Amino acid sequence: MRVILTGGGTGGHIYPALAIASELKSRLPDLQLLYVGTAKGLENRIVPRTGIPFRTIDITGIDRSSMLKSSKTLLKFPASFLQAREIIKDFHPDIIVGTGGYVSFPVVFSGTFMDVRTVIHEQNAIPGLANRNLAKRVDRVLLTFPEAGQYLDGSNIKVTGLPVRPEILSMYGKVSRPSGRFTLLAFGGSLGSNSINQAMVPVIDRYRNTEINFIWITGEAGYEEMKQALEKRVDVKALKCGLEMVPYKFDMENALAAAHLAVCRAGASTVCELELLGLPAIFIPYPYAAENHQEKNARALVEKKAAEMIIDEFLDGDSLYKIVEKLRKEPGKLTEMGQNMLKEARPNALKDIADEILSL
Repeated sequence: MRVILTGGGTGGHIYPALAIASELKSRLPDLQLLYVGTAKGLENRIVPRTGIPFRTIDITGIDRSSMLKSSKTLLKFPASFLQAREIIKDFHPDIIVGTGGYVSFPVVFSGTFMDVRTVIHEQNAIPGLANRNLAKRVDRVLLTFPEAGQYLDGSNIKVTGLPVRPEILSMYGKVSRPSGRFTLLAFGGSLGSNSINQAMVPVIDRYRNTEINFIWITGEAGYEEMKQALEKRVDVKALKCGLEMVPYKFDMENALAAAHLAVCRAGASTVCELELLGLPAIFIPYPYAAENHQEKNARALVEKKAAEMIIDEFLDGDSLYKIVEKLRKEPGKLTEMGQNMLKEARPNALKDIADEILSL
């Protein structure tokens, strides 16, 4: 069996594809894989390290900031379809799996005109432009959020969830929120979030004489700046609250298990990890995400009473403090939010995705 995987631009598109590759390979040791991405995308640095053969096509995302930039991108489309077609003809795949991002569109689209089965997986509650256009043509549409289905015109749609890191998945059903001090976990993803970081400084100042713990992951780029900003505002050595402030945390699963509440962005991977551990959150959606999909991801859980949300534009120390304090004083509500979060978890996501692919 031969499978092409394609998806790129961000880790949110790449890592699910690699998880799918690993699961398929574990089931079919003789499986032949090929990953198609771009030379400039993050996938060009990540995928070759896995040992999966990697080929590229020349395409970039549509820059909506100007008509000229958009036009230059659109001019590349015909060539990218020809490149994708040649790769498909050379590799002879049985199935093509697209996980989103602009690179997946010409590859999956070309496959729909050839003797190949095609599958797309949409990570977010509002589908990207590529997947919205592909849904009506492919053999299977797999979703992380059921809410995404309303934006898609396809007949073979199934909600599977999103593959998450094995160290997080292994803790599903095993985490009970710790007793003792209330612990707030704040993070902004692997690169950090300047707006979350800026809000955390006055929040810690407000809680400096309170029995509360903070785990604050600033991101590599913001660590020194935030450390200095905090030290200018408070005497860090005299803090009564507990503070673990780090640029990055390799054992993220332990931080998630230790917390009572998270303050974070609303990327699909983050959301699914919180769901698996039943950790309620205050989401601060990244305002520049394509199609504003992070806000849609967050709203899906706010509506199910599993999370709160602050729009990035309105985030500051005061707005964050008020919600944290409200939830801290209502442990019953926090417990209910965590239970609602856990109800949305899909621990069998990777198995279900592989089952759907192999059923073709």
